[in-house]
Amino acid sequence: MKHWLAKASAMFLSATLLVSVLQASETVQAKGQEANMVPSYEVKLLLDSTQVLDGSHLLTPAILSEFNLSSPKQANVEYFDTNNLNLDGSGWNVRFRKKESKDNYELNYKKRYAIQNGDIGAALTLANSEGFDITDDNYEAEVDWGYGKQTLSISLDKKVSTSLNGALGLPSEAVTRGLLLDKLPGKLKDWGASNWGKTQLQNTRAYGPVLTSKYEGSWNGLEVDVEIWPIRDAAGTGIEPLVEISFKTADYNTASINRTALINSLNDKGWLIPADGLKTQLMLNRY
Repeated sequence: MKHWLAKASAMFLSATLLVSVLQASETVQAKGQEANMVPSYEVKLLLDSTQVLDGSHLLTPAILSEFNLSSPKQANVEYFDTNNLNLDGSGWNVRFRKKESKDNYELNYKKRYAIQNGDIGAALTLANSEGFDITDDNYEAEVDWGYGKQTLSISLDKKVSTSLNGALGLPSEAVTRGLLLDKLPGKLKDWGASNWGKTQLQNTRAYGPVLTSKYEGSWNGLEVDVEIWPIRDAAGTGIEPLVEISFKTADYNTASINRTALINSLNDKGWLIPADGLKTQLMLNRY
């Protein structure tokens, strides 16, 4: 009995130490640097479209009920990159979006860092060494946590007013590129070399657009979103709907515990695709 208690106590202490190390690693910084950014977390899981969509590519009553989902809101989304995907190759993505019922365009500039073996702190420290630290309140850090991998995303959002109001139309490719260049942040503009990002963006084209649908709901005390992205299929002859469920939280443990619970629940219902998927990459590869 004493042996079992000692073993259990040792296991508990080890687990506590591991959590402490993981959490502490997120704020480690090199000598002379500002502290690392503090990320929020977004759990993203793929759903099997053949199980959760009906013949009209709308969510079925079962999933609408399970997550208390509201009526969908639409958004028109496109990405900009060179023909050789030079921005993406350097970890940058540039997105242009118009949401339903909004009177502005949304411009997003995002830098991505791969997270290896769950070491969030290492990715944050690398980002810090490249200019993204806790003093930069223009950018937001987020850990995108999928089925099998994590990615650190550091993004900057800007808006441009439009008279379209609720309409979903997008400007011409040339006009959109001009708006993105006008709002181009300094970090991307001079990434690696003076005017590198500006030169790349001047030579970009549109990838997309895709008209997305977003349903808002709740699960386990958390706000959840279910999005449908009707992306061109690999053959280029039809549409392959990508369906994703997600939730956000500022707390690592909340993200971890509820991610596991959501995976188990979706798997039990036969709705889960046990794989990672990146909407951005599919659009860059297929348009």
